[in-house]
Parts: sequence; C-alpha cells; structure tokens
Amino acid sequence: MIPEIDDSVTGPGRFRWLLAATVDITPLRRHRDFRLLFIGRLVSFFGSMISGVAFPYQVYQLTHSVLLVGVLGVLEFAAILAFAFLGGALADARDRRWLVLLTEAALLACSLALAGNAALSHPQVWLLFVIAMAWGVLDAVQRPSLDAMLPRLVDKDELAAAAALGGVRGTLGMILGPALGGVLLAAFGLSVTYLVDVATFLVGLACLWLMRAVPPPVDAAKPSLRRVLEGLRYASSRQELIGTYVVDMVAMFFGMPMALFPAIAQSLGGPTVLGLLYAAPAAGSFVFSATSGWTSRIRRHGMGVVVAAVIWGLAIIGFGFAPGLWPALFFLALAGAADMMSGVFRSGLLNQTIPDSLRGRLASIEMLSYTSGPALGNFEAGVVASLFSLRVSIVSGGVLCVIGCLVCAAALPAFRAYDARLYHLAPDPQSGSVKRGKQ
Repeated sequence: MIPEIDDSVTGPGRFRWLLAATVDITPLRRHRDFRLLFIGRLVSFFGSMISGVAFPYQVYQLTHSVLLVGVLGVLEFAAILAFAFLGGALADARDRRWLVLLTEAALLACSLALAGNAALSHPQVWLLFVIAMAWGVLDAVQRPSLDAMLPRLVDKDELAAAAALGGVRGTLGMILGPALGGVLLAAFGLSVTYLVDVATFLVGLACLWLMRAVPPPVDAAKPSLRRVLEGLRYASSRQELIGTYVVDMVAMFFGMPMALFPAIAQSLGGPTVLGLLYAAPAAGSFVFSATSGWTSRIRRHGMGVVVAAVIWGLAIIGFGFAPGLWPALFFLALAGAADMMSGVFRSGLLNQTIPDSLRGRLASIEMLSYTSGPALGNFEAGVVASLFSLRVSIVSGGVLCVIGCLVCAAALPAFRAYDARLYHLAPDPQSGSVKRGKQ
C-alpha cells in the first residue's frame, strides 16, 4: 500500500512535481543557529565517517576476525543502553547546546587517542574496544540533546524540511567520508586518517560555541528515575511511537551487513573498495534527501515507515545475490534510499506529536531503537557468516527483515493507520494522560 498524499500543499501549475522533487532549504535561510548546527555537524560527521572506515578496518587487520568486528557494535550498544536514559533526562533538564559541545570535545579526545595508538609499532587492540565503549557513552549523552534541540531551532511547519536537510548533511558525510577514508588509509595509513577526523571536530566545536544557548523547558526538573519512568510510560501509551521503534529495530537487526564489509572488500580490492561499500548506502540516502520535497505531502507516516523498511530488506537480499561490485553498490544505494525514507517519516511522526518537555527522554528511547538494531545486527551478521557464509548471512537477514516488518505492521494497527491530517497526540495538561483529538 502506498502512503496517501496530501494534495493541499502541492504547488500550482506544471512545475509542482519538479518543486516537490527538490530539497527545501527554508530552515537554512531563516535560522542562524540552525545554519551553524548544520555546518558544524556536516564537517564533524564527515570526519567521523572517515574514522568509521578506519576503525573496523584496523580491528580486522589486527585480528582477521569478522566476529570481533561485530563485537565492536555490541560493545558500543551496551554503553548506549547503559547511558541512554541518563542522556535523555539530561537533555530535558540542562542546556542542550552545552551538552552537545562537551560531548563533542570528548569525542575529539577519543580520535586523538586512536591516532596515537595507530602510530605505535604494535597498536593495542584492547584500546580499540575501550574507544568503542566510550563512543557509545558519549553518543548516548549527546544524541538526545541533538534530537531535542531541532524543534527549538526551526518553526513547526519547517520540521520536515529540517529533517530532510539533516539527511542531506548526513549522507554527504557518509558518501565523502568513507570514500576519502579509503583513500587516506591506502595513501597515508591509519594515524593520519584519524588526525583528519581530529581536525574536523575543531570546526564542529567552533560552530557549537557560536550558537545561542538552548535552555531546558520551563517545567524542567532534575534528572531522576521518576522522570525516566515518566518518559517510558508516555512512549508505551503510544502505539504509533512503538511502531517507529520496533520496525526500525527489526529491519536493522536482520538486515544490517556492514560488519561483513571488511571481509567482502578483502576479495574485491582492499581499502578503496571498502570505502565504496560504506559510501554506497549514503549515496542512495543523499539522492533520496535531495529529491525529498514530495515527502511533506505524505501524511500516512506509519505506513511510510513500513514501506521503507520492506524496501530496505528487499535491497539487502539483492545485495546478497549481487554478481559483482557494481550491482552490489546499486543494491546498497537502494537500501540507503529506503533508510532515509524511513528516517524522514519517523522524524515527522515524532517531532509533530511529542511535547517539548519530553523530547529528550523520548529521543533517548528512539536512539536505543535505531542504535540497537545496527549494533546487534552487525553482531548477528558476523555470527551467521562465521557459521555459514557471507552470502547466507546477508540473504537470510534480508528475508527475515521483510517478514518481521510485515508482522509488525499487522500487529500495530494504530501505527499502520496513523494519519497526521486527522489526529494529534498530546498529554492532557490536567491529568497528564494521553488523549487523541482532531487537528
């Protein structure tokens, strides 16, 4: 089923479809702090993607184990799981910009440690696993503040455009970062590659410093277990939210083959090919983001997430059966486009229905959903590949992804039927309960 389109926002005349197929840059033009955040995250994330290629490559070169590459994701997720709710509670109780700035500085220190370790004659493998856990802790604290900050930087009717611009920014980093990372690894080695990441963090820190403060909501309270449970109760009362979490987790758990990329690249050409494999999903995401104007006309966000997740699974199956490098890159790009499609619709559903006082805690729950799937999925892919083969791991994961997403859609009718034109969900200001009402 194709999600329904709202024609009320289409432009008149023969150019309306052309306009709908371009990214809306209105938030960049209108809001100074959004521009600064966009530029800082663009440069900083670009560097992180360079290290994102170098890091698993180094582990594989030192251990020759796809299973240990998958363990990196498990360790990072374990750290995220342990600190995510703290990060969400802090985002609702402290200045969100300041939390992002502090964690960004700590991430810079991690990249410096990686560069120093790589320069040793015998790099320490244990340090790489410690850094993976540190990344998880810092991501758990930083991401809820980043996500909760967005609705404070742009107008409500610009949220979809801001999410699409975030997609363009992220996918540019995921395309150019891995591609350059592969070149840097081949030409200069690991230490220089990590130092390039350090330089990009400096730009990100400068942009964050220039932004104005993003103070907590007026009804903010100190982080506590009660505040965390309040967020969990709200999320569990919303089948629409549960659907966004579960479908994404299922798709990523079964259909995440990235831990296998170093082993696949080994037989296809080495580090340069590895960069292409990591960049291909981002290329698909970028194409989708750059032509995403039409997504603001979609109002069945839940169904949009389901359709996108099924397309992801089918693309992963195609990747598993691909006869060579270029067909493999095509299917990875298609998977990336589907992932971005899912992200845009999830963002629309979440940002338009969650109160500002709960955004940090709900963002931490969402973070657990979209990090647990890839982290555990990479481990699952490594285990199945170790027991059977790379192809069996990839194809079986894609098949289970499709089946799992369809089961979720059938089991969550309110999520499947969510229509932003008809309903909004908000907490009752007197009782604190959730009630449904016409928009």
